[in-house]
Amino acid sequence: MSLRLAAVSFEVADARTAGCFWAGLLGRTAVDEPGGVRVPGSSTQVGLRFVESAARDAAPDRLHLHVTSATVEDQRRALETALRLGGRLRGAHPPAPGRILYLSDPAGYDLCLIEPGNRYLEHCGPLGEVTCDGSRAGGAFWRDALGWSVVWDEGEQLAIQSPGGGTKIAWDGEDSPDDLGGTRQCFDLEAADPAREAARLVTLGARLAGERDGALWLTDPDGGEFSIRRG
Repeated sequence: MSLRLAAVSFEVADARTAGCFWAGLLGRTAVDEPGGVRVPGSSTQVGLRFVESAARDAAPDRLHLHVTSATVEDQRRALETALRLGGRLRGAHPPAPGRILYLSDPAGYDLCLIEPGNRYLEHCGPLGEVTCDGSRAGGAFWRDALGWSVVWDEGEQLAIQSPGGGTKIAWDGEDSPDDLGGTRQCFDLEAADPAREAARLVTLGARLAGERDGALWLTDPDGGEFSIRRG
């Protein structure tokens, strides 16, 4: 299997601002690329991509990101960094470091600063989890698509993780939004032979959606679009 999750992609009005926010929050570098900004990941940390779009599609958010903290002071510094780089707190109550903090990034996408000592995300790195709306069957599809391991399986909830560890991807088991399509948030994949991998994913339950911008586009069992490029 040559398929690799290159990045989680977000459509934004200002890719530079969004990319610098996430690079600063995660201690990474923002890299300009045609049409947007990339915040590269690693073998254990999922990468992020911000694609500039003047008119984002109307699809609802399908995922949000969980950022980990080692200590209360670490979480406080992350909060200060997030606010300095254009993030904002959600909710009417003042922030209380030591508990989970709810924010939005400069593009309006939700994120959580996870409380220190969270055992579930221990050793996952700064970007601890990508949490997705969608079914357990959708999570099982991505388990088989990426060849990742199941690290949480309870009721309708499922989480997977690269065999090398790092960022987890989880599905909450809730019904998917009525309109989960579109590319407002999606997975960007790379493969040595995109056509061959696309054919394999179809046997797992994906559907071909066409080709555009040099990539093959498919939808997963929950209806979410994703792309496969040569890489």
